[in-house]
Amino acid sequence: MEKSKYIWMDGVMVPWDKAKIHVLSHTLHYGNGVFEGTKAYKTHDGRCAIFKLHEHTKRLFSSAKMTLINIPYTQDELNQAQIKLLQENQLFDGAYIRPLACLGYGVMGIYHKDAPVNVSISAWKWGAYLGSDGMKNGIRLKISSMTRNSNTSGLGKAKAAANYLNSQMAKYEAIECGYDEALLRDDQGYIAEASGACFFMVQDGYLISPPNDNTLNSITQKTVIDLATDIGLEVKRQKVTREEVYICDECFLTGTAAEITPVRDVDSRIIGDGKAGKITKKLQKAYFDLVAGKNNKYKDCLTYIN
Repeated sequence: MEKSKYIWMDGVMVPWDKAKIHVLSHTLHYGNGVFEGTKAYKTHDGRCAIFKLHEHTKRLFSSAKMTLINIPYTQDELNQAQIKLLQENQLFDGAYIRPLACLGYGVMGIYHKDAPVNVSISAWKWGAYLGSDGMKNGIRLKISSMTRNSNTSGLGKAKAAANYLNSQMAKYEAIECGYDEALLRDDQGYIAEASGACFFMVQDGYLISPPNDNTLNSITQKTVIDLATDIGLEVKRQKVTREEVYICDECFLTGTAAEITPVRDVDSRIIGDGKAGKITKKLQKAYFDLVAGKNNKYKDCLTYIN
């Protein structure tokens, strides 16, 4: 990770190496914290803009409400803090942004109502999440032995720290088996999502993605669906089986970090011709044009910081 100069912590710009929490912070022990992943891009006119800043901050507050964390700031205050952080760190060529609301030091035990809430925002330069080669040529995907947390066992719609232990184990398993990323199924055996991204596949000219029954509500996924509609591609939201993934024409992952990453094989089954498919490439170009400010239809998705 490339260090930046400052991290915003509870309203103060703190030097990167001094941004610390107490070892008895409640979230560290019990896992109740919520976060976001947001990204800023250098646009075609040389300025820098945060992609869907308001939507990401709104989701942070939604996650906090689900998990009974009272964030002591307004959404607008955290939006402005993210803008200021990028400016102070001079991250005008783009950055990954990580807002985090966690329960701090002062209370131990499971009941968390009286635990203080601490909010931080970090930002740093981060390249392609699954590698530049993967972005261009596709990654290897393994359907995990881990099952995505079911709706009856937790708050799966919250982007909460505790939910990501499952993803961490799935990702570790995939990499140790020689793959790049894990794809998890739900408790009924249908495809849910990757360890930190949504799944799309192309079959017979249709773009297909699982419903959000047992996945995070993805901001990038919604964007991809809009872009697909723009180019005349019909989108189906339906349950997908493992076998259907094996024989699809193309597939790819989407997310703030993953952006649009092609998949070249799943469980050693070659997808299409083993490289990024034509539709995947079209959507990838449309996405990067959007975040670069080249598509006026989506100009309201960008918050310029300079």
